[in-house]
Amino acid sequence: MGSIPASSVGGITNHYLGGYALVKSSPIPPQKHQCSLPGTGWQAAYLEQGQGIPILMLHGFLGTSDNWLAVMEALAGNYRCIGLDLLGFGASSHPMVEYDIALEVEFVRQFIHTMDLSPVYLMGHSFGGWVAAAFALAYGSDVTGLFLAAAAGIRDDSFCGRYDHLRPLLWSTPVIDWGLTLARPIARWCNQQVTFDQLVWFRKELMTQPAARSFLLNRLRPEDAIDTVERHLHQLTVPTLVVTGDQDETIPLWHSQTYADRIPHSELVLLSDAGHALPQTQPLELATLMERLIHQMEPNPFR
Repeated sequence: MGSIPASSVGGITNHYLGGYALVKSSPIPPQKHQCSLPGTGWQAAYLEQGQGIPILMLHGFLGTSDNWLAVMEALAGNYRCIGLDLLGFGASSHPMVEYDIALEVEFVRQFIHTMDLSPVYLMGHSFGGWVAAAFALAYGSDVTGLFLAAAAGIRDDSFCGRYDHLRPLLWSTPVIDWGLTLARPIARWCNQQVTFDQLVWFRKELMTQPAARSFLLNRLRPEDAIDTVERHLHQLTVPTLVVTGDQDETIPLWHSQTYADRIPHSELVLLSDAGHALPQTQPLELATLMERLIHQMEPNPFR
């Protein structure tokens, strides 16, 4: 495992690390599309921008492909950037099923084959990083390179119980919504309006994104963590770059270190003064690092 300290990457603007090419944006804005995945009954919603070597981007928990807009803009001058709404999120299909990582991996596989993207560079953030790592383990021949940004997917029993006080937000009864309505003036009076609004947003997202609600309901105990990937990472053979922020309060640093330690020939980059929402807050840094990974793999990256 190689490691780049935070101080060496914290000041990236629009130039390549180590003297590589300039990140080049595209004058053509991304377009939103839908495609049917044959034999599944699923619809996949995705953003697409640019031409060239394909890069497939997978968003985080409660996110959508829109989270990648700034990264796509930075890369689309040289590459074909595709941001996918995962199954049960955004504008993709929302089947009322029990969601797990294997189902999301199958959705990604169907999408890649329907769009004729294989092999593809795979970027995943947080929950999307977990899906990306699991996909690379299952279908390594479909992946040219793997980019994991603050990736989830490492078993951490300390997460269980941390959010027990939010568990009622998972209940589908309208009583919860009535209670939130009654509590609004109290929150305003206690100067807790911002926190209250976050709870209301979280409740709304859980009720409209069945995948998110299903994952949380089915992972309330340590023994429910049956599809984390830490035990299998040594099997990965695709070139992998692991990126995280030194101020991330959602995914602990040791999770990213576990990825980098266990994936052969991977590299860990620690971004200084960066939190968890890397695609939105550090898009140029991510784009620069993604392009460096491609340059390491491709003799003619701008074909």
